[in-house]
Amino acid sequence: MTRLVVRGARYPGDIAVEDGVITAIGTVEALPGDEVLAVDGDIATAGLVNTHHHLYQWMTRGRATGCNLFEWLVHLYPIWNRLSVEDVRAAALVGLGELAASGCTTASDHHYLVPGGDDSVFDAIADAAGEVGIRLFLSRGSMDLGESRGGLPPDRVVEDRDAILASTEAVAARHHDGDMVHVVVAPCSPFSVTTELMVESAELARKLGLRLHTHLCETIEEQQHCLERFGRRPVEMLEEWGWVGDDVWLAHGIHIDDAEMRILGDAGTGVAHCPSSNARIASGMCRVTDLMAAGCPVGLGVDGVASNEVGGLFPELRQALYTARLREMRPDALMPSEVLEIGTHGGARCLGLDDVGRLSPGMRADLVVWPGDDL
Repeated sequence: MTRLVVRGARYPGDIAVEDGVITAIGTVEALPGDEVLAVDGDIATAGLVNTHHHLYQWMTRGRATGCNLFEWLVHLYPIWNRLSVEDVRAAALVGLGELAASGCTTASDHHYLVPGGDDSVFDAIADAAGEVGIRLFLSRGSMDLGESRGGLPPDRVVEDRDAILASTEAVAARHHDGDMVHVVVAPCSPFSVTTELMVESAELARKLGLRLHTHLCETIEEQQHCLERFGRRPVEMLEEWGWVGDDVWLAHGIHIDDAEMRILGDAGTGVAHCPSSNARIASGMCRVTDLMAAGCPVGLGVDGVASNEVGGLFPELRQALYTARLREMRPDALMPSEVLEIGTHGGARCLGLDDVGRLSPGMRADLVVWPGDDL
């Protein structure tokens, strides 16, 4: 296979790539037969890693403004449940395209609405990722607790637990290759799933060697739901369900106390930090530096465009930087280099990727070249 030499980057210099793997960095002598890509004066970085997204939400940008999370969801559930497989594929193409254009090479999509149990929607999302050429974590989301049983979503948008688990296994059989597509077991949230689904999902994921993902500790209302329903805080329930481990990452992770943080950090459980979405919904500010100090991998997430309006990951770097400084009231709470590390290697750690997220020999060549002509 032809070797690629990325020549002349201001940082980190030349990069040699063979079979999709970085083989050398610095000064690389081009050999006969090499393909040379001249990027004189530009900057190369590892590709950004989006650890939490809902691609289908491209269809509902700008709705339910001025709502908290529960109000926002109640407004949008009925609309989302009417989206066809073709609608979701179109949204995935646009969403993944914008992510790629913003420097993202790996994306996690958490899709938890499956009208009529038609799981071909996951085929559509995987096809879209293949067309765009982005590495996909395809999270087979689910909800089985409707409002008649104490959940938030309308009964008509939830699924049967046994059907969910069977579908999850089938989607994994169709798409999980451990390379460009990773299937993830991903019940939606404490207020939309049963205890049984959480426990059995963890068992299924570990049987199949898949990762686990869910929303947790996003809002005070969610915390109150857990206290009223279970008599315990969210992370305590997570631990009881078998959902604490280094094969798990959580979306948002805002309202976590010190004891819960120690539980997650000791286990290496990751957190997808979604600063723009958190601000749009007024959910709160994630304790990013505390989470990292406790041992939690932390990555960045766009969340859905319905709670963000912007679908690229690059803007989240700036938002994360300023949110950390605002929360801690310290101008050095996070520095730009640290935020870039969160958006690349931190995200890769959340997703269990040990060969993505940094530019060094032996790592996958998931890299991005940024124009340097205005520096």
